[in-house]
Amino acid sequence: MPLREKALIARIRQQARAGNRVLTGIGDDSAVLRLPPGHETLVTTDFSLEGIHFRREWHAPESVGHRCLTRGLSDIAAMGGEPIAAFLSLALPNDLPQKWVDGFLRGLLRIAAKSGVSLAGGDTAESPDGILADIVVVGSVPRGKAILRSGARPGDRIYVSGGLGGSAATLERMRAKPKSKLHPRDFKAHFFPEPRLSLGRELRERGLATAMIDISDGLSTDLAHICEESGVGAEIVRESIPRGVIGKPTQEVDLRFALHGGEDYELLFTVPRGRRIPARIAGVPVTQIGHIIRGKRVFMTNKSGEAQGLVPKGWQHFARQ
Repeated sequence: MPLREKALIARIRQQARAGNRVLTGIGDDSAVLRLPPGHETLVTTDFSLEGIHFRREWHAPESVGHRCLTRGLSDIAAMGGEPIAAFLSLALPNDLPQKWVDGFLRGLLRIAAKSGVSLAGGDTAESPDGILADIVVVGSVPRGKAILRSGARPGDRIYVSGGLGGSAATLERMRAKPKSKLHPRDFKAHFFPEPRLSLGRELRERGLATAMIDISDGLSTDLAHICEESGVGAEIVRESIPRGVIGKPTQEVDLRFALHGGEDYELLFTVPRGRRIPARIAGVPVTQIGHIIRGKRVFMTNKSGEAQGLVPKGWQHFARQ
């Protein structure tokens, strides 16, 4: 079973290192953060629920911890922000081995250190059924410079980073063969996705993106979010969508995963017409997949010019999947 609450908090505190923007972290009733002058605060929160976002028989605890924090870091990246501190609320079953908790923390703190964010507090509780982890990430962005979903305009070009669909394709493979063990190194997009913090920051610093979102629910759904918030439509080209690769030897994923698969944590953003965009930004490949149009419909065309409506089919809680 996990350590008793006081001992568990002491262990977490010992492993978590406060950065220079966390004046007071774990140990007091509240954390005290120092925000850069002239900046605004970004706050995001995300659940990681056993049976919904991960399964213990499929996901090593290090992967669960990594993915838990990545969910929040990716939201900060999508605003062009800098992460400052994370807060973890963790509810654990009484029969969960402490070894699993230690692995979870290793994965979370490893990506935290890599991303320059401090674990500055949270809460622990006993869960009657399954593991529940809620991550809150606080970040900052220069005043008035946050990249919102609502800034896309007709004529803007639509870009995505990286390759899409790798996480969802990996998940389907595990569902098809639930007893087979996948090597995380060969399926990194699912087990250890990378939050695109440097890319988001560079897009903001260079004034390139008019609107942006991270692809957590699937391209079709997250593009619909941008269009809804901006009051526009979109047209994307089927053959232009960059598909992820998984496995060893590597295999390109089906288009359906690239269109509708979630948890890629790549960035989807719009750029004003006429702005030149390099093939890589902050070391990450970026691909133009379409453009913003007037009206509120979203279409997918092919090289022959045939068009069809693109219905959002990505992840949505409380919907029948």
